[in-house]
Formats: sequence, C-alpha cells, structure tokens
Amino acid sequence: ATCISINEQLIHGIPGQREIRDGDVVSIDLGVRLNGLIGDAARTVVAGMAPPYLHTLIATAEGAFNAATAVVREGVRVGDISHAVQEYCEGRGYQVVRAYVGHGVGRMLHEPPQIPNYGAAGSGAAIPAGATLAIEPMLTMESYEVRVAKDKWTVLSADGLPCAHHENTVLVTATGCEVLTTVS
Repeated sequence: ATCISINEQLIHGIPGQREIRDGDVVSIDLGVRLNGLIGDAARTVVAGMAPPYLHTLIATAEGAFNAATAVVREGVRVGDISHAVQEYCEGRGYQVVRAYVGHGVGRMLHEPPQIPNYGAAGSGAAIPAGATLAIEPMLTMESYEVRVAKDKWTVLSADGLPCAHHENTVLVTATGCEVLTTVS
C-alpha cells in the first residue's frame, strides 16, 4: 500500500490527479507484507528546488527519528521514545502531531503499543527485545493540530503549512535497535 501526501497533507494522501510541482514537499508512506509480516516506512522529500526552510523541516523529521532510535533498547519505556522525538522537534521550533502515533507492527499494521511523538520520559510500557515498532515522527511548522480532508482519509496540517513525516520499522534488541526498512 502506498500513500502520497503533498505539502499540507501530513499522512494518508490518496494518489490522484494532483500534479507534483517544483518545490512541493512530498511524503511517500509504504506498507509491505512479506511472509506474513508487515514493514512500514515513510520518507519526505522536496521535488526540485525549494527554499532552505523546507529542507530543514524534512531534515528535522529524520533527525527526530534518529533521536528516537538512539534511546531504543530492551526495557526502554514508550515515553522515552516519545520524549526524544518531542524534545528534538520542539527544540528546533517545530511542533509534533499529537493526534496520530507510531505503533507496534508485525502480523498486523497497527499493533500495541501506540508510540506518541510527545510525552514524559520514563512513562508508559517497557518495550521487550524482539518487538518491532514503526517509529514515525510527524511534524508541522506552527500548530500541532491536524484535520481530516473531505475524502475522510487524508490528514492535513490545520495551519495549511507544509509538514514532514519520517518512518521506519525497527527491531528492538538488548542493546539498541536495528532499522529494518532502510533505503539504499
């Protein structure tokens, strides 16, 4: 399954007739089922030339993912992951979306636990080794509020400004995590 979200579309964009233009922020979110297991990943890129602030927005989403994975290991609490994302994004002047979350992933696309992109360090469930998680920072420029489009599926930034999403499926280990959905 593939969702393509453009500019103010955060997630769940349904491919259609909208043309991608020079300077658009484009998020591609892919889900794949292989041998009964699901992988989930998303990348945000700029089409063509764009102002530096859009590149910074996208780099911040990826940096937030990296900040989150830096704390992931057996026994980490959901809130530790959430806090790492929030601190990274808000420390750079962005907002983290609160209405949608990362999640466990495996035989089903959305499994427990839910992993918000904000929260208190040390809170929430402890994550065991062997768990697979879709960690997905979603950030906006001014307001963390979102709304659902008329199609009742596409999620938009409430402020109408570009947003970014960076996601990978990771395997939790005793000492860290392994990213399972890398792009070469």
